[in-house]
Amino acid sequence: MKNAFAIVTLSALLSACATAPQLAPPVNTSAADVPPSGGAASGATVAAPVPAPAPAAASAPAPAPSGEVLTAGEAAPATPAVVLPKVELTSELVYRITKAELEFKQGNWQGPYITMLALAQQTRDPRLAQRATEMAMAAKQGAEALSAIRLWRGLAPDSDEAIQLQLGFLVNYPDLREAEQVFALRLKQLPQKSRPLAMFQMQQLLLHLKDKGATFALLERVLAPYDDMLESHLILAQSAFALNDAPRAYAEAERALAIKADSELAVLTKAQVSGSLDKALAVLSDFLARHPHAQEVRAAYARILIDAKQVDAAREQFLTLLKDQPDNLATLYSLGAMAMQSNDLVHAEKYLSRYVELLAQQPNDERDPSKVLIILSQIAEHRGDLAAAYNWLDQIEEGDDKDYLAARLKMAQLTARQGKVDEARAQLAALKPSDQNDQAQVFLVDAQLLRDAGDVLTAFVVLENANKRFPGNPDLLYEFALLAEKLGQVELMEKTLRQVMIAAPDNQQAYNALGYSLAERNERLPEAYSLIDKALKMAPGDPYIMDSMGWVQYRMGNLDEAEAMLRQAYAVRKDAEIAVHLGEVLFVKGDQAGARKLWQEAQRKDPQNDVLKSTLARLKQSL
Repeated sequence: MKNAFAIVTLSALLSACATAPQLAPPVNTSAADVPPSGGAASGATVAAPVPAPAPAAASAPAPAPSGEVLTAGEAAPATPAVVLPKVELTSELVYRITKAELEFKQGNWQGPYITMLALAQQTRDPRLAQRATEMAMAAKQGAEALSAIRLWRGLAPDSDEAIQLQLGFLVNYPDLREAEQVFALRLKQLPQKSRPLAMFQMQQLLLHLKDKGATFALLERVLAPYDDMLESHLILAQSAFALNDAPRAYAEAERALAIKADSELAVLTKAQVSGSLDKALAVLSDFLARHPHAQEVRAAYARILIDAKQVDAAREQFLTLLKDQPDNLATLYSLGAMAMQSNDLVHAEKYLSRYVELLAQQPNDERDPSKVLIILSQIAEHRGDLAAAYNWLDQIEEGDDKDYLAARLKMAQLTARQGKVDEARAQLAALKPSDQNDQAQVFLVDAQLLRDAGDVLTAFVVLENANKRFPGNPDLLYEFALLAEKLGQVELMEKTLRQVMIAAPDNQQAYNALGYSLAERNERLPEAYSLIDKALKMAPGDPYIMDSMGWVQYRMGNLDEAEAMLRQAYAVRKDAEIAVHLGEVLFVKGDQAGARKLWQEAQRKDPQNDVLKSTLARLKQSL
């Protein structure tokens, strides 16, 4: 059940924790940099002016899991300050450091590395060993970096930064014995309050190892002295689970709960390793009966209910969460998404608009509201509030290029729908995307605005020019073909659609458009059928392609097959044109009442529909 549902793993709690070091260039430094705070010793002799090192990759403290290690608002225990030696600041020392830094900036790493390493051994200053480490890492010299780290640790045994980097290198070596020794020593030396965080950091560092058996064995040995700690058993449960040892994982999770019966992290782990959705639901349901205010557990319970297709029960759980925490972003988003899925647009708008409102009050939050703003715009457009739809999109910031462009294109379309075509085109002209595909999209929307406004000829000219600028773009070619047909240039339409088929062989719409055009003109019907059949195989559930297939069947005289296909298409999408086609088939079969009912439905949906008008005129019918 590894991928059955989303439960936070122990390692996910440590996104800010140590990771294996990346051999990337450090921040530029120079000999003139100020030593780190607290680096100067008292008296006439001062610490050597060593360049301030770039921050190590693993120095940020990780959050405590679910408040079970650190109390709310409490910071992680501070790392003991590194005691720097008293070093006489001589001109020779300054010269050698400066020379090494200049050579390093010129692309030479080996000489500067050796100089820094030698000076570190001579002065006993750990910052020089740290700088040697950074030089080796920038040069992607792993063995040399590890040698420098070992010296750094010897000079500053309490440096958590050095320990993290050393472990990051050691866990990448096939022989894990040295890493195990460092892990064990570190846990032993830390105060009890700091051990849980260090344990989780250790787990994070070992996550990438392929030999899960060796990883589990190492963890078992290192954590053995801490059998009374909740965190030990949680980490062992996760590691056993990765090893596919479900019984051991479950047993370790139960031992964690025995140590702390109200631990949300422990019960989430137990649910995750339980082996099935039903067992996970039972584990969490039992825990919630005893601890009804366990928010993380209830959220996980709701997510699993969704995976188990128990949507109504999941919604009730999210509503319970919302009562306790009415401004919880994750809960509001989940309820909004569920409402959208069930087409409950009223509640979807309620929850998602509140989500966006709260997000605006938390400018440092990493969540991007763009997708939600697009959904809210679609809801507003669905109910006919074009101004609200426009305003939602206008809140999408320029940071996300794709969402921003999509929003601006849609805003222009909304402007045009309000009869302001010139203003809409001006909005498009103001867009300056750098990507050529995005530039082509702007031309495409411009042509569509003109087409919808009835200016087909200008739209045709816009796309003719766009195709010269962006030759071979399937979207531009496809739209150009449709406009060519509207202007009666059937040969150009067919030629262009065949270009689309070459440029994008999987573009089902090109096959469908050409097939439908032939069927509509009652020409080359076997070829029309073949083209539409190919399109339908590419997109079996597309109601518009199904409509084309029903229409070509009708043209070929297969009235029963035509009716069946058109009814299927209309069941998928209540489109006016599909209704007109199905009505004509029924009319020809003698069901005039059924035909009239469908035509009336089409008229209510789209009173100005050209296909409806032409069909009624051709059949000499009126509504």
